[in-house]
Amino acid sequence: MSDVTNNTTESESSDQRTDFIREIVIADNKSNKWDGRVITRFPPEPNGYLHIGHAKSICLNFGIAQQFGGKCNLRFDDTNPTKEEEEYVQSIIQDVKWLGWDWEDRLYFASDYFQQMYDWAVELIKQGKAYVCDLAGDQVSLYRGSFTQPGKDSPWRNRTVEENLDLFNRMKNGEFPDGSRTLRAKIDMASPNLNMRDPVMYRIMHATHHRTGDKWCIYPMYDWAHGLEDSIEKITHSICTLEFENHRPLYDWFLDQLGIYHPQQIEFARLNLTYTVMSKRKLLQLVQEKLVSNWDDPRMPTISGMRRRGYSPESIRYFAKKIGINKFNSTVDFALLEHCVREVLNKTSPRIMAVLKPLKVVITNYPEAQVEELDAVNNPEDASAGSRKVPFSKTLYIEQDDFMENPPKKFYRLSPGKEVRLRYAYFITCNEVIKDSAGNITELRCTYDPATRGGDAPDGRSPKATLHWVAADTALKAQVNLYDHLFTKENPEEAEEGKTFKDAISTDSLKVLENCFVEPSVKTAPALTRYQFERLGYFCIDPDSTSEKLVFNRTVTLKDTWTKLQKKQ
Repeated sequence: MSDVTNNTTESESSDQRTDFIREIVIADNKSNKWDGRVITRFPPEPNGYLHIGHAKSICLNFGIAQQFGGKCNLRFDDTNPTKEEEEYVQSIIQDVKWLGWDWEDRLYFASDYFQQMYDWAVELIKQGKAYVCDLAGDQVSLYRGSFTQPGKDSPWRNRTVEENLDLFNRMKNGEFPDGSRTLRAKIDMASPNLNMRDPVMYRIMHATHHRTGDKWCIYPMYDWAHGLEDSIEKITHSICTLEFENHRPLYDWFLDQLGIYHPQQIEFARLNLTYTVMSKRKLLQLVQEKLVSNWDDPRMPTISGMRRRGYSPESIRYFAKKIGINKFNSTVDFALLEHCVREVLNKTSPRIMAVLKPLKVVITNYPEAQVEELDAVNNPEDASAGSRKVPFSKTLYIEQDDFMENPPKKFYRLSPGKEVRLRYAYFITCNEVIKDSAGNITELRCTYDPATRGGDAPDGRSPKATLHWVAADTALKAQVNLYDHLFTKENPEEAEEGKTFKDAISTDSLKVLENCFVEPSVKTAPALTRYQFERLGYFCIDPDSTSEKLVFNRTVTLKDTWTKLQKKQ
């Protein structure tokens, strides 16, 4: 989406920072290293849904391109047809667009380059720098050695160029079964870098590819394909996470042997977040084992899950800017992400009143059939948001927690004989408490002061409590989903012996409240509209919500634990 700059919030534009990657780009531009070009790429594998860690990389790659007047490609590394699906491709496209970034006409796939990669593999064979190996997968691992022991040569390492060319061509033509042969680079089996010990370049896989169908039955390994794709696209700054730092010498070797365009690879630390797992394999487990509803479950760290929960793209971009870029692995407190979400939503979300645990209030001195339209501010942080009308009538709902029959000394909300302010409405006083046969409070009888319309008294008195409410006759019934951390442990990956990350799943990560009420102004609002429920938190309309059944998801509470933590420090 080309208007990302126009959509940048004050929170995003403030606190401008640089980082070591941008400093490299600045230096390269000054030296004219790339003839003034800045071309980055975001290269996901379409084998799962994107998560918040990918969002950090997306914002980095597209953000650098935007900042320096360059371009960023969206490229799918679709080299493994057994794990990749068109569903994942479409979800990734949607997520990147939703985050506010635009690759224009530069949507690429590794599969676009399969023929070129094959031709380059043939070139390495002709140079005597690649060979067909008959070792099985477990044998390849065994022959590779370890960090303390050198590897040993494959028995097939010294095949002739002619034999290798013939076998590789027959591999391509489908003459051999899966796993029976591989093409390997001939580098150094004694290298201290295990990635350089004759890595596999191609494996046989008789599998249908989501784009190329059954055209190929050999597929390039990621390490062979990745650097070549960057070269083909003339990437200037190939930005990867730290786990690829030890792979860089291999990428360099392939490019140098072929004598082709050579991008600069730069590594940065990936995002780790408390109370979260980031492994796509583990996230897939959660989905397949139905431990969550789907990839877009609001408890998931996926971008689609966060979108459904009510996170805004601006808040995720702000979070990515806030955490910055560095070269060492660390874990970010989930509270910081929630802080960024709050900060953005506070400025952009309209306010409404909603009651999650309703307690009936009857105003005995209010006219029986009267309904008033009272003015309510949509967002005190944004004067341009204007106001709306909220209906007020004889019967209301307030929160159960806002009343106590026998309150402690510093309970400032409603209790017998006490006066409180109703937001945007009147002062009311509780005169009578109605209970059922079991002693449960079912209704409050109150009186109101007509002179306090709008929430102010002519005589200057001011109750210590202001309560939110909805009018019973016009309120819309709603289901509200209260989400919390999916895991009870800060680091679910640190499982005790005999346990897995799944043992840390919380049993209280979702609470469903069925009998909630919201003001009628939300009746025609589209899915994913975000609101602040006054005094309660931020919520959004779930995509499964209908006019017959409104469903809201809690995005984040009003309580900002990150700010409190920073003040203590």
